[in-house]
Amino acid sequence: MSSSGKPILVDSHAHLEFPKLGEDLPGVLARAWEAGLCAIVAVGSGRGLDSARESADLASRESRVWSTAGLHPHDASQWSGSAGQELESLARIKRVVAVGETGLDFHYNHSTPDAQRIAFAEQIRLARRLKLPLVIHSREAEEETLSILSREKADEVGGVIHCFSGGPDMAEKALDLGFYISFSGTLTFPKAEGLRRIAASIPLDRILIETDAPYLAPVPLRGKRNEPAYVHHTAQKLADLRGLSLDEIARITAQNACRLFGITLSP
Repeated sequence: MSSSGKPILVDSHAHLEFPKLGEDLPGVLARAWEAGLCAIVAVGSGRGLDSARESADLASRESRVWSTAGLHPHDASQWSGSAGQELESLARIKRVVAVGETGLDFHYNHSTPDAQRIAFAEQIRLARRLKLPLVIHSREAEEETLSILSREKADEVGGVIHCFSGGPDMAEKALDLGFYISFSGTLTFPKAEGLRRIAASIPLDRILIETDAPYLAPVPLRGKRNEPAYVHHTAQKLADLRGLSLDEIARITAQNACRLFGITLSP
């Protein structure tokens, strides 16, 4: 528990530079700190390399924000040699703590499956060169996501399957590869019983929580713009599932995030 008496929380995945949050960023951050958050990982992926640039810049200015650098599977068609070089330069910045989010999304296919596979494999290789963890996006592509992670030796650096939506088999195999599992506001959704069963059973030292803001606002805020301050709803649901207090689950998931990303929290 923090000196303010609030749980110590880490939002391990938020898109702070997206317009829905960026236009109100001072307020978003103020509400996060007031809610007890001690760190936010700003995921620099989702609007091409612009997201990575802006997230790295934000992390350089905000002492409780860290960032990642990656090319989202939606944007995989933008991959090129020069894009890879720029991404590597961004990933080498001091407060950039992971490569991603990268992976496969065969639900929307905004980029072709082949383009996604190429960009995904190249980013795993980048993470291995820089010895950084990976932030993985996988939608309707469980088997192939795991296959590429295994083939490209992603277990050498590990990472996190963010906003986990897979089944028990994917969770087990991801854990075997040394990955963490991150749960978002979807854990609170009424129809997410299968997801809650997974969250109730996987090792506590491999669980993270996130908002994926500005998306996936948790119950009781569904339909609203999501923001890091709301991560406590997911933390509370996870605490209930594990028979722990909110303070305990906040502390555990904060420690896990620090271990994975190499973050040191300010006292």
